[in-house]
Amino acid sequence: MEEDRCGSALEAWRKRSPRKFRPLEEVFGGIHRGAHLFIGTGCGEPQALIDAMGRYLEAHPKAFFDAEVLHVWTLGVAPYAEERFKANFRLNSFFIGQSTRRAVNEGAADYTPAFLSAVPGLIREGRVPVDVALVQVSPPDRYGFMSLGISVDIVKAAVEKAKTVIAQVNARMPRVHGDGFLHMDEVDFLFPHDEALLEYGEDRDTETARRIGEYVARLVRDGDTIQVGYGSIPDGVLANLSEKRHLGVHTELLSDGVVRLIRQGVVDNSRKTLDRGKTIATFCMGKRETYDYLHDNPAVHFKTIDYTNDPMIIASQERMTAINSALEVDLTGAATAESLGKTLYSGIGGQADFMRGAILARGGKTILALPATAEEGKVSRIVPYLAKGASVTLVRGDTHYVVTEFGIAYLHGKSLRERAMELIAIAHPGFRPGLYEEAKRLKLIYKDQAYIVGEGGEYPADLETYRTTQKGLEVFLRPVKPSDEDLLRDFFHALTDQDLYRRFLSVRKDMPHQRLQDFTVIDYTREMVILAFLPGADPPELVGLGQYGVIESIHMAEVAFAVRPDAQGKGVASEMLAYLGFLAKGEGLLGFTAEVLPENKPMLRVFEKAGFQLERNLEGETYELTMRFH
Repeated sequence: MEEDRCGSALEAWRKRSPRKFRPLEEVFGGIHRGAHLFIGTGCGEPQALIDAMGRYLEAHPKAFFDAEVLHVWTLGVAPYAEERFKANFRLNSFFIGQSTRRAVNEGAADYTPAFLSAVPGLIREGRVPVDVALVQVSPPDRYGFMSLGISVDIVKAAVEKAKTVIAQVNARMPRVHGDGFLHMDEVDFLFPHDEALLEYGEDRDTETARRIGEYVARLVRDGDTIQVGYGSIPDGVLANLSEKRHLGVHTELLSDGVVRLIRQGVVDNSRKTLDRGKTIATFCMGKRETYDYLHDNPAVHFKTIDYTNDPMIIASQERMTAINSALEVDLTGAATAESLGKTLYSGIGGQADFMRGAILARGGKTILALPATAEEGKVSRIVPYLAKGASVTLVRGDTHYVVTEFGIAYLHGKSLRERAMELIAIAHPGFRPGLYEEAKRLKLIYKDQAYIVGEGGEYPADLETYRTTQKGLEVFLRPVKPSDEDLLRDFFHALTDQDLYRRFLSVRKDMPHQRLQDFTVIDYTREMVILAFLPGADPPELVGLGQYGVIESIHMAEVAFAVRPDAQGKGVASEMLAYLGFLAKGEGLLGFTAEVLPENKPMLRVFEKAGFQLERNLEGETYELTMRFH
């Protein structure tokens, strides 16, 4: 019924305004030399219309010259970037895609770096002139309104400003609610042509994407409003959010992964500050199934990009979480998503808009997720400094978290030394020694910073676990990292003098760098240090430390603990001991030994209740405990 109405409406307009349906050859004949042509974005590109323009110029090579072609990104046909049409067109792109990358880097096309949120303003002010807009729309409804469908972004501003609007009317373009409606009166020429919309999708089922997605999922809270970029890594992140609840979406790109979460009920937008109950985006790149879901769906609104990407709008969204990717991150936290050295790769896009808006949002956070390596493991994406000529997309203050398949680095509020240590910890193990040495040369870290090469120095992420103590306290247990040095310094200084004496059997109270390295730089195959955190805080609070070191002569390990005073008596030490026992048994050890002062009755009780075969011998002023595993 609806298709019949749309077809009838189109035919009615054909009778009412036959001039709008003139043959394309006549329409293209009206384009003057030096014209500024705008082409719809991404999967919304009017392929048949662009192809027809290319064929028209093949037949009439002198029809017009020096036309500037403007667009955000193309996935489809791009005759205007081909060598044979260099006298006719000059491409000027706000974002660089695969089909135009070579032309831009060879100087045969232009790239205009701009925050995408600013582009509609540039068009309206005439700083970016538009003479002819070539777009794709849905068929008109009975009132004469057509939808820009999956591509509203800067297209709406271009249509409003263009002197001539040429629209390909495609029955396969969904009618999407929001800002993307055009009335037939706003369009000068119509080209009815149905064809499949361009589709876009990355292979998200890689092990690297899965592991990165699992780490990012830890950082996303129930009730957060999220923005997710495009590519295999963001798709992998979305695939790991299926256990979350009441997420909201305020994003630039709407992908297949986001729509899956909507269908699963994970995204309901019920806790958003702005546009509550609505998924907000500005364009879509996905599969046909996603486009069908968007058709006439009142729960999804596409807004113009100067709304979706406005940092102040984003900042008004409480608990806004922006998740994006990058090509390189240096050891201070600066990142590029635009270029590989001097080679332009993509563009500013909307990443900076969202990262800066989320930084300003109440309870907001920014997450940069990327593989640790490129070129099949030959190149590290975490580098001492960005390559010469690289564009800095995100400055050091733009990112809270950086995530790779090797873990999470928290940068916000950290010194350059702390940042370098955090980032080296999540680099590929094969590149860590070189990064440590380069960081020393750059004086980013201590000149005597120790590190362990090989298997013994590889962080065992699989040992991270959540446990609940017998007193009902949830704790997060994980192995120590070299980047935990400052965290441990604060932890030790939070202990009482009595706690320190009981732990170290010494009156010494200082914790210099050299001493802290004994705790943070360990061979995980020969010893273990486990940290206990309260996971409710952001970042989590360190409340306990437990460790063992192997005594090879008796095939046992010496064990010791410390718990922050305000967390004592809540079962933290017992839970750490139980977990260390589990790990030690897995290594084939026979048991633990420990030295405990007689006055340290709380710790003695922890060992007595652990279920080991306990032997206690008083040697001088300390008990020497031998605890054999059953």
